[in-house]
Amino acid sequence: MKAAGIKEIKDALQDANHAELVECCLRLARFKQESKELLTYLLFEAQDENGYVTHVKESLDILFSEVNKSNLYYAKKTIRKIVRTANKYIRYSGRDITDAEILLHVAEKIKELDLDLAKSPVLMNLYKGILKKLDKCLDGMHEDLRYDFTRPRTAVEI
Repeated sequence: MKAAGIKEIKDALQDANHAELVECCLRLARFKQESKELLTYLLFEAQDENGYVTHVKESLDILFSEVNKSNLYYAKKTIRKIVRTANKYIRYSGRDITDAEILLHVAEKIKELDLDLAKSPVLMNLYKGILKKLDKCLDGMHEDLRYDFTRPRTAVEI
């Protein structure tokens, strides 16, 4: 089965009535956890972006508290999981400010772990990738907002 394009889906959704839309959303939510999470964000959290960012930071803090610092291998696996989770939350929002706040929080938390990033090229590349995403996100922002995010970032640099 070949999936329909976005335009075709958009046209079909515009032609559907309210009950059909609700049924489509509920069926979509039954199949994947990620679909449920996206619908939860759209329905309940999109109106309060600051509350959403706070909630995401708290969730990531819990994950960071579980990092095994004694072994770099296990720390690397846990940090990768944290970055995947952060990217998922970023994808739900799609706003540059939210992206920057979450990425900056992840970078700060990685630095707070006091791991020797130089000993693990994978961790170093992961950290540099986060900084690269943050730079790309900041490039699309207004210069005043960019300044607000780059000022505290100097403490995060390696």
